[in-house]
Amino acid sequence: MAWLALVVSGGLEAVWATALSRSEGFSRLAPSIVFAVAVVASMAGLGYAMRTLPVGTAYAVWVGIGAALTVVIAMVSGEEPVSPLRIALILGLVGCVVGLKAGPLSGQEASTRQSPSA
Repeated sequence: MAWLALVVSGGLEAVWATALSRSEGFSRLAPSIVFAVAVVASMAGLGYAMRTLPVGTAYAVWVGIGAALTVVIAMVSGEEPVSPLRIALILGLVGCVVGLKAGPLSGQEASTRQSPSA
């Protein structure tokens, strides 16, 4: 459940980052409200996930998902340029995030891992 909360809160990070940009310094009401709601929900999800996941892994996954989705939203909306290199770099970032989940010390495996006996 922690991983699901982390992925959703990473997606909400992209929502609040995009809303922050579109709020024009909090001068537009609707994007400002979306920002406030999304940032609180995103932080709550990150906090929930950190109850069971290692802080470094949880934070890296949260930031990675948020950063990748924010760039994709900006490229789809035409706010940022699209190029094969940018797409490859975003895919690399996503690959690193997936690697943190798939790695041998993900989640509770790290806390229950036993050292080899002599």
